[in-house]
Amino acid sequence: MIWAVLIVFAAYFISMAAIVYGFKKIAPFSSETEKSKTRFSLIIPFRNEAENLQALLESIKKLKYDSELLEIIFVNDASEDNSETIIFEAIEKSKFSIKLIQNKRISNSPKKDAVTKAIKNSTFEWVVTTDADCEVPENWLKTLDAFIQKNNAVMVCGPVIYKSSGSFIESFQQLDGMSLQAVTIGSFGLNNPLLSNGANLAYKKEAFLKVNGFSGNDHIASGDDIFLLEKMKKAFPKQVHFLKSKEAIVSTKPQKKWKDVINQRIRWASKTSKQKNTASMFLGILVFLVNVSLLAIPFLMAFNPQNLFVYILLLSAKIIADYLVIRQVAVFFSEKIVLWKFLWLPFLYATIVLVVVFGSFGGNYSWKGRSFEKQ
Repeated sequence: MIWAVLIVFAAYFISMAAIVYGFKKIAPFSSETEKSKTRFSLIIPFRNEAENLQALLESIKKLKYDSELLEIIFVNDASEDNSETIIFEAIEKSKFSIKLIQNKRISNSPKKDAVTKAIKNSTFEWVVTTDADCEVPENWLKTLDAFIQKNNAVMVCGPVIYKSSGSFIESFQQLDGMSLQAVTIGSFGLNNPLLSNGANLAYKKEAFLKVNGFSGNDHIASGDDIFLLEKMKKAFPKQVHFLKSKEAIVSTKPQKKWKDVINQRIRWASKTSKQKNTASMFLGILVFLVNVSLLAIPFLMAFNPQNLFVYILLLSAKIIADYLVIRQVAVFFSEKIVLWKFLWLPFLYATIVLVVVFGSFGGNYSWKGRSFEKQ
């Protein structure tokens, strides 16, 4: 048993070292003073987001970008609150062109349907997506435009961070989000992108059409970002990039209840078995095994006391390795984490991983007031 645990942890530490190496390989980007040229269609699907839309619209209002180079398309996905009213009021006051269209469900994925319909109604050559519970920085599009001008890109993935007031549930989501950003940026640095986030994603419309959009995975409710990334990097292996810039960081709101945190992660996990990237599946299995081993360590200490020192060493090494990985991401996002506050994370995270994995076996979850079944 001890050898199995050692092998799993060794593979995990090697993977974390590779992620750190890949993260450092991606150089930070500065927009400098380029004259804006890229025309963007900003697409924002929403469902019952009245409490979040005002903050998003305020951040959009502050965007430093030529209004002639930007159109904004909101897609209403059967909202039952006053989201539409808030957007209509914004249309009257905005310096940017804002359109509101209605989603039409044609698949098991409302968001993919919404993005597809918006693209059909879009005018410009670059599509940018974000979520209604996000806020965007003022130089977001300016930085993205400068990056596109300097790189022969068809897809650009950007950084996303969870806001946190310091509460237990929000701190967990922020740290968890930073771990995902570490894997995202690190995998780009290793030339094998594994993750992307639809809250900060841009791609050429013609490239989207060339890979047939979300066709082939629109029966899966989530994954509009991951599956499109897989298609794009297969069709355009040298033209998919990550924009590592503080000026391009999009912030998103955390969930308020643990039930919603679990459902959100079951939604994410439901697409994992459908991914075709071997490295992604390997890393997912490895993380699961490490977390199972982590929860088993207290029992192993009790029933196998002769290896007590080894188990304590592994646990300590796991905490330090995770801390070092997330710390470099926290520095990029200008967030501070301290080691003693980090100590509670491994066992909580391991518990949630198990709950999510077993929950995803059934495949059923609720999101935005809808129930989804495993496909």
